[in-house]
Amino acid sequence: MVIMKKLIKTTILFLIISTTYFAQGNKKSELHEKLLDLPEITVKVIEADSHFTEAFEIFITQPVDHLNPNSGKKFEQRIYLRHTDFNKPMIFNNEGYATNDKRRTELAKILKCNEMFVEHRYYGESVLEKFDWKYLNTAQAAADHKRIVDLFKQIYSGKWVSTGISKGGQTSIYFKYYYPNAVDVWVPYVAPLNFTQEDKRINDFLNNVGTDLCRKKIVDFQRAVLKNRESILPLLETYSTEKGYTYDLDLEQILEYGVFEYKFSFWQWGRSSCDEIPDSTASPETLFNHLEATSSFSYLSSASLKRLRPFMYQAYTELGYYEYEVENLSDLLKTINGNFASSIVLAPQDIELNFKNNLMVDINKFIQNNGNNMLYIYGELDTWSATAVNVGENTNAKKMVKKNGNHKTRISSFVGEEKEKVYSTLENWLDVKIER
Repeated sequence: MVIMKKLIKTTILFLIISTTYFAQGNKKSELHEKLLDLPEITVKVIEADSHFTEAFEIFITQPVDHLNPNSGKKFEQRIYLRHTDFNKPMIFNNEGYATNDKRRTELAKILKCNEMFVEHRYYGESVLEKFDWKYLNTAQAAADHKRIVDLFKQIYSGKWVSTGISKGGQTSIYFKYYYPNAVDVWVPYVAPLNFTQEDKRINDFLNNVGTDLCRKKIVDFQRAVLKNRESILPLLETYSTEKGYTYDLDLEQILEYGVFEYKFSFWQWGRSSCDEIPDSTASPETLFNHLEATSSFSYLSSASLKRLRPFMYQAYTELGYYEYEVENLSDLLKTINGNFASSIVLAPQDIELNFKNNLMVDINKFIQNNGNNMLYIYGELDTWSATAVNVGENTNAKKMVKKNGNHKTRISSFVGEEKEKVYSTLENWLDVKIER
């Protein structure tokens, strides 16, 4: 009997502890409950790190066409939210492409605040059932972002910062144009503003950046690769097989496009210095290895182009891109006529690519006169800085250019007075104090 009583007490105690444990485990946080109260979203808890206390993967149902939201056409847009405090700023990262749960913003780290990554429509998991190109444009994407901001402002009462890197930075600029009061501050990183389908300012930049000697070494290297094509093509084939790369173009064309990309990529990323460019006497293996390290062939692979095709569509209809200037290589080309050395071949070929000639010019005029609270970050030697925003005198906008910087330039790239200028600007606009 004593043993039975002890067994009953132990069982009851176990049930009480288990019930309490599972009840606490299933209890949702205040933020989780608030998220579930928002319309047309699904929420999944994910692991939080750094200074964040909670993190979520969220899908929000969006109209395919915000001009006709009742058409019945919808898609699910992915968001990653990381939380620390309802009253602290929210860093709203306008992704230009797909996103993932590994991404983090520099600004949230600096400000010790909340952050949100929004995947761009037509990328990653944020795709339409029917891939209708006409709804992939800056106006529809900005409307996606405005709806998300409006919803989450019901939860987060602090200041909001729109930001993004490269194409994400462009997206932030367009967000300012379409919805100038949607957030409090804009921080586009390394974001070009191209005025034409293939903006010739980029060629002007490439013809003047660096020293005469460095630019000559670049051309000499490109020519050396083409002169050694018969020895380099087998290296490219072996490399592609090992990497599992397949291409939509033949291998000769891929090699020539890789050579075309080299000049742009050399300055964009700064992966090597002018002193490291092999000369014309280098072995085919040395030439190929340097070309691949500077202008990766993964960019031209079928898998890469499938992911980037929405970007190439946007580039050749609204955002603008660049052409290849290949006059000094034309005598060595075999598969690509110099007059057709254009990245447009990498864009979708089953639809007309009609460029909106005035859109980016109009956006530029707008931000020259109305682009207040915009902090631009650029690298001096980055090829995309050729079409960087020029800050006018009619706004309080700031433009920071890192000397010798490239496309990887961030706020952390600046030091001394320059970094202090960035911090003090953010403190002034956001009414916060940044730890030095």
